[in-house]
Amino acid sequence: MDDIGRDYVVLGLAVGELEEGVVDSYFGPPELREEAVAREASANELVGDIAALRERVNTPDIDAQRARWLDRQLIGLETLARKLDGEDFDYVTEVELCFDASPTATPPEAYAELRRRLDDLLPTGSTLNDRLEARDDRMTIPPDRVLDILNWVTGELRSLCAPVFPIPEGDSLELSVVTNEPWAAYNWYEGKRRSRIEFNTDQPTRAHSLVWILGHEAFPGHHLEHASKEERLVDEQGRIESSIQLINTPEAYISEGLAEVGPRLLVGKDLWLEMLLAICQRAGIKMTADQAEREWEIGQALRPMRGAGGDAALMLHAQGRSREDVKQFLLNEALRTPEQAEKSFAFLTHPLWRTYSFCYAGGEQLLTRWVDAAGDDAQRRARFQRLLTEQVTPSGIAAELAN
Repeated sequence: MDDIGRDYVVLGLAVGELEEGVVDSYFGPPELREEAVAREASANELVGDIAALRERVNTPDIDAQRARWLDRQLIGLETLARKLDGEDFDYVTEVELCFDASPTATPPEAYAELRRRLDDLLPTGSTLNDRLEARDDRMTIPPDRVLDILNWVTGELRSLCAPVFPIPEGDSLELSVVTNEPWAAYNWYEGKRRSRIEFNTDQPTRAHSLVWILGHEAFPGHHLEHASKEERLVDEQGRIESSIQLINTPEAYISEGLAEVGPRLLVGKDLWLEMLLAICQRAGIKMTADQAEREWEIGQALRPMRGAGGDAALMLHAQGRSREDVKQFLLNEALRTPEQAEKSFAFLTHPLWRTYSFCYAGGEQLLTRWVDAAGDDAQRRARFQRLLTEQVTPSGIAAELAN
């Protein structure tokens, strides 16, 4: 490892000592963690050390792409340290500094279009909320079958992924179900090509969501990304800085966007329909080919609502709207159930996750434009492969699009 990569890791681990959860994963040398712990650095000291490392990074001696990645990561890390030191940030400014991208709201007309499309697609009934909830209830997987189906879907995605996006040799992952978490599913990367994926069953598990959730967490999403970057960046190129993954930094924005874009490059409509029918068969849910086709259309209509969490966060934290106002937005515009709306608040108000909502829709929108600009399917997949193996930044992607 070189000194810059080494010092970056130690500083990231040191900030993690001051705020639990900032370090999402670390699989580098244990002595660097020991050094970070032994330093017992204050947030104020870390702010100065991070700023000093940024100056060292911005020299002609470092590969330009790596320098840009380190610089933007350090801006995010410095922002976290400044907050821990007591500095207050305007919410939008905080998001921009952490993620190297500006938060954007979903256009109001998108919600109106959603209601129009759903009114056409859903069986008749009272309110759209009730009709959507009835659809979800019909697609609920019995709890005792969830884990087996999760493992089956993951295996299918792995088989689809291998010929398209190379899977590092010796990778492994383990699935389990958990409760009482603010997220729906989480990939805990342990290094040596290993992941633990936890699936939260606080809310019912729906058959129509599993391909996208497990594509996001496993193949070609987080697990494949982390294993590929460990192989390419850490093991082959010695970039030790990629042995640590930090929440609320630009790499999270790229990672969540990648995990949203990848499954749709891998699984087209026909494959998704086949997998949905197979999932429903395993779950004991009656599903015809025509009904599956309708589920696909409903899912496509709902896709723009991925940004509803960010819209709610802007209302709550930037506009100062009341909790009740935001809840009504989630119920009436985003068409959430009361239980889903309450679960959203657990994420929106969590100290670690309150700024994170923009990573999903914002990352997906940016990377979709960038991938689609490559050309045909083969070129789009080749460009996606770069996301799996290179140190890229939101502003760097935006600059490529501008050019």
